[in-house]
Amino acid sequence: MYVVCSKHLEEAIDEFVEIYEMPPDIYRLGEVSFTDWTAPSTCDFCDAPPKYLVV
Repeated sequence: MYVVCSKHLEEAIDEFVEIYEMPPDIYRLGEVSFTDWTAPSTCDFCDAPPKYLVV
């Protein structure tokens, strides 16, 4: 699972496919919510605010 900014979306997709050998599901963080999970405040690859959840 990756939480990423727009700039690092492609990198997260590439890593996900390499590891799991299948395409990920991609969600906009502003459009989804989970009861037991809060999104991190920064991208997994940089300090920018995240916009996407790649799972």
